[in-house]
Order: sequence, then structure tokens, then C-alpha cells
Amino acid sequence: MIQEYEPEATRRHAGDTESSRASRGWWDRNADEYQSEHGAFLGDDRFVWGPEGLDEAEAGLLGDVAGRDVLEIGAGAAQCSRWLAARGARPVALDLSHRQLQHALRIGADVPLVEADAGALPFRDGSFDLACSAYGAVPFVADPVRVFREVRRVLRPGGRWVFSVTHPIRWAFPDEPGPEGLSLSASYFDRTPYVEQDENGDAVYVEHHRTLGDRVRDVVAGGFRLVDLVEPEWPAWNTQEWGGWSPLRGNLIPGTAIFVCERA
Repeated sequence: MIQEYEPEATRRHAGDTESSRASRGWWDRNADEYQSEHGAFLGDDRFVWGPEGLDEAEAGLLGDVAGRDVLEIGAGAAQCSRWLAARGARPVALDLSHRQLQHALRIGADVPLVEADAGALPFRDGSFDLACSAYGAVPFVADPVRVFREVRRVLRPGGRWVFSVTHPIRWAFPDEPGPEGLSLSASYFDRTPYVEQDENGDAVYVEHHRTLGDRVRDVVAGGFRLVDLVEPEWPAWNTQEWGGWSPLRGNLIPGTAIFVCERA
């Protein structure tokens, strides 16, 4: 019997092309499992910024969305876009993964879906009032400034760009939800990407680390002004574990960073 090869986890360089190819393949292969495991928490039309469960209905980081053209990047099954549409916005849900967008169709809703890379947005200049991304695209790209500049291009003057990513401090700890995930295991300053690769050495999953300072400088280099940096605290109602996120860790260290930016 032929055994499936288990990807090897390593830290090594991975450029734009390899990262994009790996992300598309990984999400196409894992979209079904992801939506099955996390779909109930995400809801069909809920806007959740991260595993802590901070809801846009509570946070209001995008401001008043009624009547606004909104681009959601890394939309997955377009849960956030449906929430936006229900509040009078005109959202467009964009994702790199064809399979993720098929789940958007499965759930249903009259939201335009676009399959494209965040580093090459297929829209005219000044097409949107707002752009948002809940853990979409930004953690997985080698050149985030390129993405930010594309987002700036398609935003109108004064447009807001809000995105959430894994909090940079979490890279210094093991990706474990229990006590073993509370001891430092790596340098916070080691920016070498985390890569899972196949038997040929080709990346099948890539995630890129940027320090908090790196993220701020990237935002500015992308043509934005940082308005706020939100670090959601773990709420008492949330008892779930999601990868390395858990109530134990969430009460001690931040797991998510949300950057609220405006087009400069």
C-alpha cells in the first residue's frame, strides 16, 4: 500500500511565486476540512476578526459600511462579505482558492466572487471605499508591501484598510494550545518563513513572519497611515481551541493583531 507523504516542516526562504503557488494548493486541498471544522464558529454571515471571536458588529473597525463599496481579501467562503451586504454595503469577495469560493457558492448569497491574487488585484484604481481581510492573504505573502500598494491603488482617497494577522509575538512560542505552548522556543526576530514542503522540496504551505515594527513599516511603505492597532483579549465565553489559540494562551499572550489603516 502506498503511503501519502507527510510534508516536512522547516524554516527557509520562500519567494512570491512559491508562496502564492503553495497557498493556492493548500487552501484548495484543505478548504473542505477548514469549513467543516470552523464553519459553525465563523457562521454563514458573521464578521469575525480572529480565533478570539472579536466581531465587527462589536468592534466597528470599518465604521459605517452602509452604501460603501467594500473589497474583502482572502474571503474564504465570504462570511464577512455576507455580513457586510446585510448592512447595506456593496462587497466583493476575493480569494486565491477556487475551492474556498465554491464553499461561498454552496452557502449562497448575492455577493460577487473573484478568484485572484492579492498582489495583482483585477480592479480599476479607486474602485472601493473600504478594504478588509480577516487572516486572509497577508500572513501568506512574501511581499506584503506589494499587496498594500495594490490595496491602496483600488481604494478611493481616505479609504480605510483593516486587516488581521497572527500576532507577531506568537512566532516565538510553539504552535500549541496547552502548557507546552507557553515556553519560548524561537527568536522573535527570526524572520525566516515557516514552510511545509513535499518530498521534492517544493513548498505546500508557507507562512511569513514579520515583527510588529515590520508590519508598521510595511503599512507606511504601502501608502497608509496607521490609525489603530487592536490586540483582542480572549473573552470568557470562548472555550474553543483553534490550532495554537486557546483560552489558556489567550489569557496570557495576544494571538491576533488587527491593523486599522487609512489611505494616505
